[in-house]
Amino acid sequence: MKAVILVGGLGTRLRPLTCNTPKPMLPLANRPFIEQMLIRLREQGIDEVILAVQYLADRFHAALGDGSRFDLKLTIVEETEPRGTAGAVKNVEHLLDGTTFVFNGDVLTDLDLQAMLAFHQEKGSKATISLTPVDDPTQFGLVEMQADQRVQRFLEKPRAEDITSNLINAGTYVVEPDIFKYVPPDQYYMFERGLFPVLLQIEAPIFGFPSRAYWTDIGKPQAYLDVNRDILIGRVQYPMCGQQIKQGIWQEGEVDIHPSVQLVGPIVIGPGVQIARGARIIGPTVIGANCSIGPEAYLEGCVLWEGNQIAEGATLRLCVLGRGNKIGARTSITGGAILSDDCEVGTENRLEHGIKLWPGAVIKDHAISF
Repeated sequence: MKAVILVGGLGTRLRPLTCNTPKPMLPLANRPFIEQMLIRLREQGIDEVILAVQYLADRFHAALGDGSRFDLKLTIVEETEPRGTAGAVKNVEHLLDGTTFVFNGDVLTDLDLQAMLAFHQEKGSKATISLTPVDDPTQFGLVEMQADQRVQRFLEKPRAEDITSNLINAGTYVVEPDIFKYVPPDQYYMFERGLFPVLLQIEAPIFGFPSRAYWTDIGKPQAYLDVNRDILIGRVQYPMCGQQIKQGIWQEGEVDIHPSVQLVGPIVIGPGVQIARGARIIGPTVIGANCSIGPEAYLEGCVLWEGNQIAEGATLRLCVLGRGNKIGARTSITGGAILSDDCEVGTENRLEHGIKLWPGAVIKDHAISF
């Protein structure tokens, strides 16, 4: 069984975290999202995956190789320019030879793929779309169905008065390759506004597959924090790295944690981490490999990628730090603040209210206080 994963986006909404890292390679609970996605697909019977890549394609090649360590065949196809969702699959059409899954590379879900495939085959569908209920469909693509679950209409970002259902397009499809004859070659073309409406016009069988499986788009900063939290508290099936050393505390490899440190889970701690005397770590918190947490530091509800150095008495709450940042003594980073990579923040600064620092930013001592 083959699958195409669409990973060509720039991750603009997640800047500055995506300045150096493609969105599908952002770590979730210390494991790159795309790696866990490949593992999950193999577990559900998919043995060949095609990645449609444009932005930072070399990172995918270096990290994933030919897919053999995931026990599947992986082909990475680079786009010379953005193709859109359907256009990207059209670009790899020559690699498709039967029923195929298509995934948006920024959606985390534990959807039952085998059940969706069986539904697709039972209905004789040309395209089956996973659907999920949401409280506010106005920001999504709403899908209306008939009683037999055949798709009747698509409404992209409907007005409140036009809402007739709370089921939206959840970004996982099962498709038959012959539908791509309706996609113009070498053009930017979308499933949602292009191919699916065309299939409706020619009365091709398109069906919706509703599910209450976990689903979220990781493409916004708050969503990225929320997804890490959901993984740690067990709302979504996502295996943790390392071993559970006590209730709610996972540790990978060797670490150096002072006996006086207070750990209140859920927490994931990567290899090579050092946590000094008197520090307090309150979950849900993720600490990446080779981070150093100084004496009396306080961390709560935050995500740290690898190689961060947090000095004495610093406070981090509800924030995300990329790779290799240096945080000065008694500095406070809270309120959804995001630091990219290799930033230096001096002593006694206060970064709050969703402030963002781009890679390599330097803030001197006592420079920022809201």
